[in-house]
Amino acid sequence: QVQLVESGGGLVQPGGSLRLSCAASGGIFRIYAMGWYHQAPGKQRELVATITSGGSTDYADSVKGRFTISRDNARNTVYLQMNSLKPEDTAVYYCNAKYGMKGYWGQGTQVTVSS
Repeated sequence: QVQLVESGGGLVQPGGSLRLSCAASGGIFRIYAMGWYHQAPGKQRELVATITSGGSTDYADSVKGRFTISRDNARNTVYLQMNSLKPEDTAVYYCNAKYGMKGYWGQGTQVTVSS
């Protein structure tokens, strides 16, 4: 069983930056594909970015060039660096760990982009 704990959310002005962290425990972190998803009020949860166990990354078109996903296997942590934030980035951000048919979610962290 893998436990995921997100942190780093908060209130930021448009154009600002935040770095989200997701600390994993209870599994062999380096074998998991990791991802960040977000869910705005009244909308479905959507993929933001993923990183494979080998370090390959992929991004939603809406965040390409602004967000960067990375992982530190020594710290069992995945990060999401978010720059040039827009009001439409406002959502709860969830961390996901996936290996084969197994998937795990964190509890989410709120990101609000507003002036």
